Amino acid sequence: MSDKSIVVCPYCLSKNRVAPERREQDPVCGQCKKALFDGQVFSVDKAAFDRLNQGGFPLVVDFWASWCGPCLSIAPLYTQLASDNRYRARFVKVNTEEQTDLAGQFAIRSIPTFMVFENGVKSSQQAGALPKEPFAMWLDQVL
Repeated sequence: MSDKSIVVCPYCLSKNRVAPERREQDPVCGQCKKALFDGQVFSVDKAAFDRLNQGGFPLVVDFWASWCGPCLSIAPLYTQLASDNRYRARFVKVNTEEQTDLAGQFAIRSIPTFMVFENGVKSSQQAGALPKEPFAMWLDQVL
C-alpha cells in the first residue's frame, strides 16, 4: 500500500499527492494554490463528480433538490459535518434536478440521499435526513 494518496482539488480538479499524515498541515493544490482541505461543500456536475471520485480520498455526496424541505433543513448540518470532517472526506452536493444523469446513474428514488464513495466505489448509502447525532455516528462508522 502506498504511503501517499491522491487528493483531487475541488477548485481546479487537478490531482495532488498528499501523504495521509500531512493532511492536517493544510496543504495547498500544486496547480491553483488553494487549500485542499478547507471543509467547504461543493456543488458538482457529472464531470466534477467523476474527477473527484478518482482520488484516493473519500467522497460524501448529498443528492438533493431545491424543492425538498428535508434537503434544505439538513443543509446547515451537512455543511458543519463537512467542516468537522475535512481531513477525512470531501463533501459535495448533487442537485438531482440539474444533474439528472447522476441521479439516474445511482438510482436516486428519494431525497435527500447520502452516499459515501471510496476509491471510486460506493461504500455506503443513507436515505433520508437524520438528526445531528445519528448522522455524525453514521459518518464515523463509514469513514
